[in-house]
Amino acid sequence: MKYNRCGKSGLLLPQISLGLWQNFGSVDNFENGESIVKAAFDKGITHFDLANNYGPVPGSAETNFGKILKNNFKGNLRDEIVITTKAGYTMWDGPYGDWGSRKYMLSSLDQSLKRMNLDYVDIFYSHRPDPETPIEETMMALDYAVRSGKALYVGISNYSAAQTKVAIEVLKELGTPCLIHQTKYSMFERWVENGLLDVLEDKGVGCIAFSPLAQGLLTDKYLKGIPENSRASKSNGFLRPEHITEERVQKAVQLNEIAKERNQSLAQMALAWLLKDKRITSVLIGASSVDQLNNNIESLDNIVFSPEELLFVENILG
Repeated sequence: MKYNRCGKSGLLLPQISLGLWQNFGSVDNFENGESIVKAAFDKGITHFDLANNYGPVPGSAETNFGKILKNNFKGNLRDEIVITTKAGYTMWDGPYGDWGSRKYMLSSLDQSLKRMNLDYVDIFYSHRPDPETPIEETMMALDYAVRSGKALYVGISNYSAAQTKVAIEVLKELGTPCLIHQTKYSMFERWVENGLLDVLEDKGVGCIAFSPLAQGLLTDKYLKGIPENSRASKSNGFLRPEHITEERVQKAVQLNEIAKERNQSLAQMALAWLLKDKRITSVLIGASSVDQLNNNIESLDNIVFSPEELLFVENILG
């Protein structure tokens, strides 16, 4: 595994991190999830990303991860891993279980720590900006999380370039710098290139990309339709059949030909394409099996693109 410095901080993160957004909830096979986490750590993936509402049911991914930690990461092994969680999306009913108030953020963090049986998380994120709550209030909650010893670092997720600039400045004034921004970024989702990456580079903040394979669209899984047991076939998944448009399938087919010439799978090339940019600290993958995990890690064998390859990719993506 190769590790990148997160912005201008002292923290190193693996180029590939494991997200527990899907496949680790109460509806999933616990032993399979445990084997994936163990295999990831053995391969040098030291960063495990969660949020309060990951499941389903919401909270169950944290509960399961807490069991995995208890079974496999006792003692000083906790010091060998980076664990993150977030608050910002709907977690419980009523006026205090959503968005970005200080009340919700800090209550949620306490609940997350209890579910995982942890004293602290390494990174605590504001999962999304709240249009009704001042950014200052949300950032003050993040600052308090660090000062209270419940988080070592803080980050933001899904903030626009303008919102990110404000959040970074507020955190700087409070004395708790923004470590990292977690954003949706892939060959099919490139809005971050229109200003956000420049802000992060200028401010010395790291960037970790989630959904780097566009929920599976940037794999060979959907090149010939929707197979059984795929994300798009699950009723509780985030990838819906209507997302698999003919235009995107055709682009994936063409990208797959370039990947073959690079001796990579389409998924491996899609991950490598993100990591070629030095502003990207890490890419956040999901995995439903150890084999899938290992396949994704092999993308690190070749993250260099020739100018011709980059031009071909750009022509396809349009």
